[in-house]
Amino acid sequence: MSVRPNVQSQILEAFNFRHATKVFDPDRKISDADFETILEAGRLSPTSFGHEPFKILVIQSPDKRELLREFSWGANGMMNGSSGQLGTASHFGIILASTAATMTAGSDYLQDHYRKVKQLPEDVIELFNGAYGKFQSTDHRITTEREITDWSGKQAYIVLANMMTTAALMGIDSCPIEGFDMELTTQTLAEHFGVDTSKWKPAVMFAFGYRASDPQFPKTRRPMAETVNWF
Repeated sequence: MSVRPNVQSQILEAFNFRHATKVFDPDRKISDADFETILEAGRLSPTSFGHEPFKILVIQSPDKRELLREFSWGANGMMNGSSGQLGTASHFGIILASTAATMTAGSDYLQDHYRKVKQLPEDVIELFNGAYGKFQSTDHRITTEREITDWSGKQAYIVLANMMTTAALMGIDSCPIEGFDMELTTQTLAEHFGVDTSKWKPAVMFAFGYRASDPQFPKTRRPMAETVNWF
């Protein structure tokens, strides 16, 4: 079944509307229902093997946000001299990525996930263990702590992309944020947010809300001919 033309235009309008919003209108808040839809888009996102190696932290407390400010330059408005996304976003948070402690093939966590979440029979679980074990050890050679955490981070980016697209379709602005000190963020999550950082590491920060002003520059991208090759 083909996509209706009006749906095609809505999708492209949303992508053209979306931009990396550096400063939000602090007086405009996303409704609970709208943000639940954004979160649901994240929850329903695809992940490799369906392992869901991510967790979403939504940080609404101003005091908690301030704990991140000193080492999260990407959420400070960068060169704008403002309080940036940390101080103005309606909703701010971090997506965590699973570590080798849970995402190594055969782990207790994955066996529990297969049984309780995916509800797989034992013979299929055996197949999953074999396929994922081969994927890690041979196909992609993802075996070290860093490699497995980075792989989980790739899944987190799929989640955030779907959340941002969903927001744009509703006229809500967003910004993905990588400008933060990984070590200090991890330490702060352990000390002040109760995160078990042996199992979870920060992958990417996010901010959602409504833009304080329109973008100063037009959206720029490479032309399609330089972006896609057909064979």
